[in-house]
Amino acid sequence: MSDFTVNPLVVIGVGSSFAFSSLFYHLYQEKKKELTVLKEAPLFKPDQHLLQVLKASPHKRLQYVAVEGQVQADGEPLSSRFVPRILGVVQKIAVEEHWKYWNTLTRTWNSRLMNKKESSNTVPFSLISPGAYMTDLYVRVMEPLEASGCFMERVYHKLKHAEEGLVNLALQGLAGEKPVAMEESEELLRVGSTLTGFGEVVLEGGQVMRLQPPQDGRKYILMQTDYRSFIDRHESSASMWKSLSVVTGLTGASLLAGVIYNLFGKQDDNSN
Repeated sequence: MSDFTVNPLVVIGVGSSFAFSSLFYHLYQEKKKELTVLKEAPLFKPDQHLLQVLKASPHKRLQYVAVEGQVQADGEPLSSRFVPRILGVVQKIAVEEHWKYWNTLTRTWNSRLMNKKESSNTVPFSLISPGAYMTDLYVRVMEPLEASGCFMERVYHKLKHAEEGLVNLALQGLAGEKPVAMEESEELLRVGSTLTGFGEVVLEGGQVMRLQPPQDGRKYILMQTDYRSFIDRHESSASMWKSLSVVTGLTGASLLAGVIYNLFGKQDDNSN
């Protein structure tokens, strides 16, 4: 037994496999908890049924529900800064510079991002039932920038490369840094898109329904998709983490079993 040594790489492989298995299982449990909370939220459309449920509820309030509808601006919508004839209700524009600087230790040019600027614009908007462009029943969406989730669509992205002249190259070489490109992007929550929101819905004035961040600490979520697709995506994500946990766990167990077999198998052979 003393003649048998365990390969350090095998030990590292066993430990890493079990560590990753634990991490993936933790992510699976977190995703499963989140999915349970989302599935428990009743699903509504901006229609008469939701209005009746709110009127019958204590304090005219539903603490955590899902509302699926079509985005409609309450007034004048936002126009895309870069793309003609694209309208939205939430707009995010980002501009950042790509630079390279000379690393004297490695004697190479390294990249970095600088001077990132972001701006956000919103206009009041609501969710309506699909196809109901003329209706008195709608759910007004409050504080969209406070919500988590992917509810913006990138409508523009461009990388403008810097022009390099001989004089500029000489100055940049002396300074030890040089601009490479400027990156511009624009995201919009477009008018007419399908949006699903998870949050608190309240009724004001007997007719105005509002979707807003929950007061009980649960997540305020907006997703530019329908409810079913959103839940399916979460279930696929949970299944992925579960599968990775099982695969890495089995890999670690197999490696460990091989080590134990070699250890005690060789001891038995030597004793025989």
